[in-house]
Amino acid sequence: MTDTVAAFDLGTGGVKAAIFRPDGACLAEEVVSYRTFYPSSSFHEQRPADWWDAVCASLKTLAANPAVDAGAIRAIAISGHSLGCLPLDADGNLLQEFVPIWSDGRAVAEAEDFFTRVDPALWYRTTGNGFPAPLYTVFKAMWLRRNAPDVFARTKTIIGTKDYINLRLTGRIATDPSYASGTGVYDLKAGRYAPDLIAAAGLDPSLFAPIVASTDIIGEVLPEIAEALGLPQGVKVVAGGVDNSCMALGGRTFLDGDAYASMGSSSWITVSSAEPLLDDRVRPFVFAHVAPGMFISATSIFSSGTSVNWVADTLLPDVRREAEAAGRNVHDDLFQLAGQSPAGARGLLFVPTLGGGTSFEGGPAVRGGFLGLDLQHGRADIFRAALEGVALGLRVALDELRRMTALGPEMVIVGGGARNALWRQIFADIFDCAVVKTQIDQQAAALGAAALAFVGMGLWRDFSPIRDLHATESRSEPSPETRKVYGAALAAYRRAAVQQQELSGALAALREAAP
Repeated sequence: MTDTVAAFDLGTGGVKAAIFRPDGACLAEEVVSYRTFYPSSSFHEQRPADWWDAVCASLKTLAANPAVDAGAIRAIAISGHSLGCLPLDADGNLLQEFVPIWSDGRAVAEAEDFFTRVDPALWYRTTGNGFPAPLYTVFKAMWLRRNAPDVFARTKTIIGTKDYINLRLTGRIATDPSYASGTGVYDLKAGRYAPDLIAAAGLDPSLFAPIVASTDIIGEVLPEIAEALGLPQGVKVVAGGVDNSCMALGGRTFLDGDAYASMGSSSWITVSSAEPLLDDRVRPFVFAHVAPGMFISATSIFSSGTSVNWVADTLLPDVRREAEAAGRNVHDDLFQLAGQSPAGARGLLFVPTLGGGTSFEGGPAVRGGFLGLDLQHGRADIFRAALEGVALGLRVALDELRRMTALGPEMVIVGGGARNALWRQIFADIFDCAVVKTQIDQQAAALGAAALAFVGMGLWRDFSPIRDLHATESRSEPSPETRKVYGAALAAYRRAAVQQQELSGALAALREAAP
């Protein structure tokens, strides 16, 4: 009987669960979705109970799979979406049913207050926190103190997404360096919380969870939980890591100079390095890596998959209905539709910042849209423009990263955007580099989490086996025929993105005035 580990990628749209053998083989996988709630502008919330239910449901399904021996599961590891703010009381009980997720930008006033006492540039160089400041945990905690004082008064600890699942599994509160580095009060180079930043926020240092190594075993699954989930007694739980670091690890980006692109609800291009890549203008976001002594530095766009899904669901709902009625994959139908439009979508441009932007995209207040709409444009153009808009936004992010460090001639791509040949070709053409898809795509974060368990359990000596697991499935080279049109599209996109930033204040005022 071969020992296995259960790995969970707790993402924005749902949990991807998988069972891995120590040779890296995935025996089975399962996806369970959950909702994000948008009660008002800039409020992005989820129910932690939904995460727990999704983890339990996916694990039970996996355990029932004939390829899986539930009795052979020896460890659990979790990758979780970042910047969480879950308030717990003194007994470890969750104090809110709905909590802000990573993309929640409500804490604008709290960030502004904080920066009356802390130099923003110094804060960035200390923490590497390059997302818009209101997204970070410390400011969400300050918002909680100001806007829900009764809850805050009972709050003993604030933890993140995967740490909440670990708490439910083991009864222990802990985090790891990769997740702690998204709190807004973590000193990257010192490898610990920064007391002066916590003091500037007016918070108690004990509010933040103790930090252990990502591969540390934090406990065993509680007996009653193991019984309910059909697990053997004594299953170990490792600390795990933040999703972008686990995805980097699973995407073979853990040595100095490794790089990959992730295409999901949000998308980013990431480099692994022994020193953080910091830039005061672009502000790449930097996290401590789950790989000891390393950092991941990335430029990103916030609304990629979410914006494309909005276009599909809102403007092309009949495509989904017809695909589902016929038993077809809706994404196949959508990409087939996009393929009917030529490169450049006949002059239609899409800026995909529907849910706000990163610092260099214009921050949380920026919004997206279609530009150059013409009476000639049809449904195929609309969806192709959405795909190209995401690629153009990432090209801008890629160029900034290229300015800061040397990148190789090819880019490994993982996540949902890696699945379709048309979109991979669009990325290759717009990135102007080869795009490589391996058999590890949507499993990257789960594989990274599994690797933490393998090392933590002593089944692997280090992370090097990951490199051998990536066999190339496809390679998309830039097409010379599209160079001219995409050169023009990139120039137009840069101007359009600046225009959207300039409009952000006026549009925010319109949203506030609207009934």
